[in-house]
Amino acid sequence: MNFPRAVLSILRLHQALTTLHPLPPRPSRFSLPLQLALAGALGIGSLATAQAETPAASLAAPTVQLAVAAPASPAVALPPVARQLAAVDPRWSSSFEAFAAADLKQAPQPGGVVFVGSSSIRLWNDLETSFAEQPVVIKRGFGGSQLLDCVKLVDRLVLPYKPRMVVVYAGENDLSEGATPRDVLERFTAFVRAVKADLPESRIAFVSIKPSPSRAGMLAAVRETNELIKAYSVTEPSLDFIDVFSSMLGADGQPRPELFLGDRLHLNAEGYALWQRIIALHLKG
Repeated sequence: MNFPRAVLSILRLHQALTTLHPLPPRPSRFSLPLQLALAGALGIGSLATAQAETPAASLAAPTVQLAVAAPASPAVALPPVARQLAAVDPRWSSSFEAFAAADLKQAPQPGGVVFVGSSSIRLWNDLETSFAEQPVVIKRGFGGSQLLDCVKLVDRLVLPYKPRMVVVYAGENDLSEGATPRDVLERFTAFVRAVKADLPESRIAFVSIKPSPSRAGMLAAVRETNELIKAYSVTEPSLDFIDVFSSMLGADGQPRPELFLGDRLHLNAEGYALWQRIIALHLKG
């Protein structure tokens, strides 16, 4: 059997290379008798011996081995990422510093009542003592805030205290800043979901938005918002709607000015006394 000199040279080069850098065994395209005959005809005795000892070796020209990345390992199931505490707006930094200092001095016992919301909660000076029948009352109001802010900061305002009940007064500032009644409803439902995700047994009570004389132009939006949230609260057994709005209107259907400070926006002592009587009825049990 005659082979071109170039073929013989290639095969001898292959023999030398595989001697120095053996390739991993791979199935041959030739039967063993044909491999031995071919090796003998070429006069490559050592190759013939190697083929006899390792039938799987191939006489085919060496192939280029490409570096292929190993398959990626299955994704490791990571534990749920803890919610990151929302950054506090600089307007309320002093309030939240005071909350932290109070908690550090004496951490409230779980199972209490937490009041959250805007300045109507913050300015209620005797709130903690106004509900003496409650073993634990925690005030977490921050002035100028919206219900949207209560949603963002629920991890700071509510969850650490593990309350049995959360009382919310917020939404008035949302309307004042351009939110619609339905926006406020959606923000309240988001607040409820955020609380219930961690504290499914806690009750949540929404204090109706008050009829502030200085915001008389919002009265229709306030009424609509209150009705939307009241209707939503009926659908959830763990929700409560506390109506202070109706009692704050006079016989003429207008806000009672004697319940407010001179700014016609914030409550005076008589206004808070009215709130206390109404809210206390909803904290029993």
